Amino acid sequence: MSDQHSFETLAIHAGNTADPLTGAVVPPIYQVSTYKQDGVGGLRGGYEYSRSANPTRTALEENLAALEGGRRGLAFASGLAAEDCLLRTLLTPGDHVVIPNDAYGGTFRLFAKVASRWGVEFSVADTSDVAAVRDALTPRTKAIWVETPSNPLLGITDIAAVAQVARQAGVRLVVDNTFASPYLQQPLALGADVVVHSTTKYMGGHSDVVGGALVVSDPELAEELAYHQNAMGAVAGPFDAWLVLRGIKTLAVRMDRHTENATKVADLLTRHPKVSQVLYPGLPEHPGHEVAAKQMKAFGGMVSFRVAGGEEAAVEVCDRAKLFTLGESLGGVESLIEHPGRMTHASVAGSLLEVPADLVRLSVGIENGDDLIADLTQALG
Repeated sequence: MSDQHSFETLAIHAGNTADPLTGAVVPPIYQVSTYKQDGVGGLRGGYEYSRSANPTRTALEENLAALEGGRRGLAFASGLAAEDCLLRTLLTPGDHVVIPNDAYGGTFRLFAKVASRWGVEFSVADTSDVAAVRDALTPRTKAIWVETPSNPLLGITDIAAVAQVARQAGVRLVVDNTFASPYLQQPLALGADVVVHSTTKYMGGHSDVVGGALVVSDPELAEELAYHQNAMGAVAGPFDAWLVLRGIKTLAVRMDRHTENATKVADLLTRHPKVSQVLYPGLPEHPGHEVAAKQMKAFGGMVSFRVAGGEEAAVEVCDRAKLFTLGESLGGVESLIEHPGRMTHASVAGSLLEVPADLVRLSVGIENGDDLIADLTQALG
């Protein structure tokens, strides 16, 4: 499908060709492990074994590439599986990576507890500060890792500016685009080398699938990643690929509603006496607001805030919420609330990435906005 089509059209049609046998407009779930060959080495469409390739996964991967404006998309069993494949493709023992001081706890754990045992080193930097990123580089640096907006402090990194630093240093720029989704932000167009997604989140959108993805433009890097994807084997299963592909079809309309509701929630929180700070890039007072407005279509559905009463008060807010379900993850149609310090980011406790104990993170869903406001108002007390 032509990349000249709008995002909304690509989301529905890219990779979604009608089934040639039946005309089904939705790609079938090819729940199959192996394929009949027409003679030794005579593969039909290149399919021989579903770890290497599966038609349902191919449809998703083509869709992902189209949405991010990349040459190739690769679908994995989880976001961390995608990250692991990327690290083992890009790095060898002794290499160094710059990571954000506000990264997803699972990403930090992968670097600190897994990759470090393999001889990969990392430094932590405030990636919203371009000079800090440049200062963190070493002669052994092979990649700069960025989340924007970041998890859970909603920090904003200027992708184009950091991409320039990466090019000058001859290193790869990796951008985790999970919080924004390709509907709101396209890092490859801003100079990134690799886009990472947890497709569990906004791409799937319905809290019913776990998955991950990588998207790249460099054909050589694409082939290297595909080789490692097959060699390591943490691929998306056909039903999981189908669920993500289904979710993507409504991504644009969902993200519009997520953003609309999050804006209302952020406005309430800024005026509430029991909230000491609101972290949402859509607020003019957010330090990354101008950069976010430049590189994002809108500001997304994630809002974090600090509770004036401290850690126990923050936990109590989480416990009192009713429409906001207490749970980890994000990006589903239903609103979620969590305490990062005790939940998603417990693994960074005691590190440079430790999050404030009074922090609450919201994944604002697509319910009626007034109902969400009422629930937060009663939860705050």
